[in-house]
Amino acid sequence: MNLKRLALLFLITISYSSFAQKDGYWDKERATTKEIIVSARDRIVLKTEDLPVGTTEIVYRITLLDENQQMANSLVSVLKAIPDPTGISQGSAGAVFLMSKISGDDTCTYALFTSDENSKKYIEDGKTDKACYAQVDAVSKDAKRLSLDKSSCLGQNVTTLFFGFHSKNWVLNQKIVLEVVPWVDTKLNRGWNQDNKNEIISLCKTSTMAQKMANSDDFCVCILEKIMKQYRYTEFQKLLPIEKNKVYKDLGNTCYKDADISKNVFDDLRTQASALIKLQKYNEAIPKLNTIINEGKATALDYSSIGYCYILTKQYAKAIKFLKEGEKLDDTELMVKLNLAHVYLISDDYSEAKAIYKKYQTQNVTDSLSWKEKTKLDFTNFQKAGLPSKDFEKVLKLYN
Repeated sequence: MNLKRLALLFLITISYSSFAQKDGYWDKERATTKEIIVSARDRIVLKTEDLPVGTTEIVYRITLLDENQQMANSLVSVLKAIPDPTGISQGSAGAVFLMSKISGDDTCTYALFTSDENSKKYIEDGKTDKACYAQVDAVSKDAKRLSLDKSSCLGQNVTTLFFGFHSKNWVLNQKIVLEVVPWVDTKLNRGWNQDNKNEIISLCKTSTMAQKMANSDDFCVCILEKIMKQYRYTEFQKLLPIEKNKVYKDLGNTCYKDADISKNVFDDLRTQASALIKLQKYNEAIPKLNTIINEGKATALDYSSIGYCYILTKQYAKAIKFLKEGEKLDDTELMVKLNLAHVYLISDDYSEAKAIYKKYQTQNVTDSLSWKEKTKLDFTNFQKAGLPSKDFEKVLKLYN
């Protein structure tokens, strides 16, 4: 039993460690390793290599050596044993592990700056008020991890760091070794930071497709994800405007056909069309309903709605055409049947209209609205719109 428990605990520990690990790598190719001689009581600045795009953390080590001392091992070789920066943060053991095994008798203070200008001021006056980090107590060696979420030394506009050192040796020169290794987040390495993402989303929101939607968030996020997968940010920025437009169009069409997104798009169009019909803006509702129909996403009720709009705009032939299509789609949808009866009546085909009115007069067009009540409501709207009304009373008498 104890053996089983130990095995289970081991598996849980392994699973947790795998889950906690960050997706990235120590970039040894762009690590900084610099060795410099500093004169007694002098201040000097060392500039790191350019930090790669997607740097979210750095680990640095500072070691002061006596004249003939050599480093026992490099920081890069030490970090090979640590899969990601979380391993460094797990207690003081991680920091001790990073420390050089040797150092000289000399000491220094140091500070980190994110701009060349501020580091030059440090050389002049020794002040660290512009530093993003300062070690004010003299040390012979030091090692630290700085992360994007906890230190102002890292950020999207920071591409280089400047280490300023102040020698505390009052007589002799001292040798300082600086090592800096960046941790690169695999996703951010593609250059897609928050501002870059917002740039794409904003452009998408102004597109013709997006403006047809009441809520284009899902649609624009879909386009963003596909662009991020296909291009690094720098690659996308190098495209000509005409090439970018084609990318937007092609990916937009793909996203537009996505099942969930298209459902939301067409639901939005239906909502907009319904609101326009209530406002009696039938000419504006027709294109929205036509979009649904042309994309092959129409229901019988969509055909009923566009047929109703064509009746109110006195386009009777088009009304009959679309209502017939709706009838083929669902022969039991009574809203289609009623609008078909209306268009026959208004276009002087009383006999066709009468047969439909009488056939369904005892039924409901919805779960709470009767065929008769809906007929009366429609006739009232038709009269207000100035449609031919000479046979309206004849139809209502049929119901009696």
